[in-house]
Amino acid sequence: MRKGLIVSSLLAVASVLAGCGSSNEQPEAPPSAVSIDQVRWDNGNVRELRAAIDGRAAHGLDRMAFAIEGQPGNAEGDRQLTQSALRYAAALARGATDPAKLHEVYTVPRPDPDLLPGLAKALKDGDLREWLDGLAPQDNGYRALSKAYLALRGSKDAVTPVIPADSEPLEPGSTDPRIPMIARQLVASDYLDGKDAQGNLYNPAMVQAVRRMQADFGIKPDGVIGKDALEILNLSDAEKARAIAVGMERMRWLERTPPPTRIDVNIAAGRLVYWRDGKLADTRKAVVGEPENETPQLGSPIYRLVANPTWTVPRSIQSKEIAGKGSAYLSRNNMAWKDGWIVQQPGPQNSLGLVKFDMKNDHQIYLHDTPAKQLFNEVQRQRSHGCVRVEDALGFAEMLARDAGVLDEWHRARATGKETFVPLGREIPVRLIYHTVLFGDDGEPIIRSDPYGWNDRVSAALGFAAGGSHRLRASGGDVGP
Repeated sequence: MRKGLIVSSLLAVASVLAGCGSSNEQPEAPPSAVSIDQVRWDNGNVRELRAAIDGRAAHGLDRMAFAIEGQPGNAEGDRQLTQSALRYAAALARGATDPAKLHEVYTVPRPDPDLLPGLAKALKDGDLREWLDGLAPQDNGYRALSKAYLALRGSKDAVTPVIPADSEPLEPGSTDPRIPMIARQLVASDYLDGKDAQGNLYNPAMVQAVRRMQADFGIKPDGVIGKDALEILNLSDAEKARAIAVGMERMRWLERTPPPTRIDVNIAAGRLVYWRDGKLADTRKAVVGEPENETPQLGSPIYRLVANPTWTVPRSIQSKEIAGKGSAYLSRNNMAWKDGWIVQQPGPQNSLGLVKFDMKNDHQIYLHDTPAKQLFNEVQRQRSHGCVRVEDALGFAEMLARDAGVLDEWHRARATGKETFVPLGREIPVRLIYHTVLFGDDGEPIIRSDPYGWNDRVSAALGFAAGGSHRLRASGGDVGP
């Protein structure tokens, strides 16, 4: 994976991954001092509102209707206009859709501004459109998505060259003018190193990259670039626009001011980011839930480290993957029955590895180490049963323990060889969130795969036709969480 792409992508989506607010760290907004019946409109305000809504394509909302109801000059008309303005303002401030209704689980905190006082002031000051535009995210990443969306929507020329289809599949070793475009997308998707993307030859490094991609998506991994492989690599302008609109909507769901110290995990990309006092402190790979065992989108803090953890096997894994394997399997994997549950004892081969990062949520989701280190070398790292496996988890635990001032306690806990709990003292907010648009070294959006197909329900709510892209294939890997 290209280091530059990782870093620039993470920095560019900093605000995307920065929205995991902790509600107890921010003062609660006082009740609005403005009544809806006190808000007054004139014809100039209505024109501003209409112009703002007419320009909603800048936010990827042009497939949605925002009707303007009411006429100024009477109480009922003013009330209807206010309600129309608040509907559009809410779409910009916290999203046009409700993620809790689109996803089975969504507990990431959302913005909840009191919009009425701001609307009243904007009307009085005559800057309604400026106020409305200011409700959307104001970072460079959002602006880049807006610019890309408008270009895709308004121009017949593709922002990224479309790879022309051809009746003949591309065989390994062949030469073709489409090779640079194919290589570019392979590099953007992390299957190919940039140094191997040279010329018009379908070289061995590219063949290997294509085979890995084919295996991830359930296509015969023969390295031949046919119809199915091209469909993965070759998004149409409409598909790109759809993904970018979804990306903007997911950004609007997030609180604008995050805690300065936090951990963000992008489920779709399999990446973890650690922010310390508002600065990027660390990035590393993560393995997350495979399709059918998806990692949910949660806002959930880490409150303690667990050295040498035991693993109580969930009933679902026990019944589907361990039942019937017998006592020899349990003994070989250091497992035993305890109070009606299968429990794996501490040790380097424990499915949780040597450290667990305990989190507060009702879904038994947490971060942890793993003995299956090879999975971090995968491009598509959706390989677990739902929890998040952290690359070099011991190094990460050391970092968190040092920052929390409990490093000595952590070292003593590890040395026991037994399951030992080390409270952090101060909880670290964590957000598990799903974003399929990253950014390249040049700041331009790069559209990655949608491994869970979660973009479909968001795009449909935004008024787009359903996508038809290939889905990541479940791996059927180890029994770990």
